[in-house]
Amino acid sequence: MNFTNFDFDQLFGMTDDTNPIMMLIWIIPIILFVFYGQRIQLYITSGEIKKGIKKLDRYREESRNELIDYITKNLKPTDSSVKKIDRFLDHFTIMPVDMDPNGIVDKVRHTVRSREDYTRKHVKLLSPEISDLELTKVQTLLEIASSLQMIYKIVNHMYLTAKKQNNYPLILPLQMLLPFVMEQAEAMKEAIPAFKARQPVGDGIGPMVVGKMMLGSEKETIAFQTVLVKTEFEDRTLFLLKADGPGSTVGRPADALQTIVSSNKLDVIIMIDAALKMEGEDSASVAQGFGAAIGGIGVDRFQIEAIATNNNIPVYSIVVKQSVKEAITLMTKEIADQADVVRSQVYEMILENTTQGQSVLIIGVGNTVGVPQ
Repeated sequence: MNFTNFDFDQLFGMTDDTNPIMMLIWIIPIILFVFYGQRIQLYITSGEIKKGIKKLDRYREESRNELIDYITKNLKPTDSSVKKIDRFLDHFTIMPVDMDPNGIVDKVRHTVRSREDYTRKHVKLLSPEISDLELTKVQTLLEIASSLQMIYKIVNHMYLTAKKQNNYPLILPLQMLLPFVMEQAEAMKEAIPAFKARQPVGDGIGPMVVGKMMLGSEKETIAFQTVLVKTEFEDRTLFLLKADGPGSTVGRPADALQTIVSSNKLDVIIMIDAALKMEGEDSASVAQGFGAAIGGIGVDRFQIEAIATNNNIPVYSIVVKQSVKEAITLMTKEIADQADVVRSQVYEMILENTTQGQSVLIIGVGNTVGVPQ
């Protein structure tokens, strides 16, 4: 074909006599996007978000049904238990005023622990003969179902508000955050079977390491749902601390630390915990660092940091990297296999940073469900 003589104008209908049909084909879409572009974008984005909201609705309903089914089959509650559970799912917590930050940590601690005590008390009212292990399990399942319900309500509220006002910019933040929200929600939903069966989850790698170090030693309860073992290693005194397993609890390591330092001189604190991996990092990889490795809302970390600072105690940490899903679902073999690796690194860290006659506190941080000691 001779391209030098090819008439491109004729191909696209652009002859000397303007083709009105081609003009309409070009102009109409431009007019539509100028005047209705945001609304079109809103409809397209709404379709994607509606799919996510339907999933969230299904997750919260399934978690509620599993909770009610578990309580009905295992605890033999009263007839009004379903209504009480539904009330629990709608409970909310109002954080203290933080305009004046002085004393805010104590206020948050009081508020959070009051809620925990309230939940624990009312779960026990469902079945007065419930064991402590069953109590922690039901409490965790209740927290999962409550969290999924709250996530659904917030996402649905943002979506309906944007749709009601035909406001595309308002829906943009939701569109950007939705993948992360769905990742969290799916992880919580898939965590339910592990907690129901009382199996270890990824977050329990810290308690698992310390629990193995405790085997064969006498334990004492040092704080609420928290146990301590005192042992020796290479002429050094070791204080081993973890939540009391195999119940679903994280214990109160900060309160335990306060009790220990009140009657003992600590030279080093080593904390072992799970940590969220970055995209591209290998799951179950181990890393060492400095500072208090503990999650949550920050109350325990603040207290541990304050005690360490006041007593001039260096704080070292070892973390096992994992995803959000791995952290709260059944512990993978790759993560479990790192327990011995981490324990070896703990002993190396002790020898490198202490001398004979000194004392070391080793804290296994995380949910100790399915992990005894």
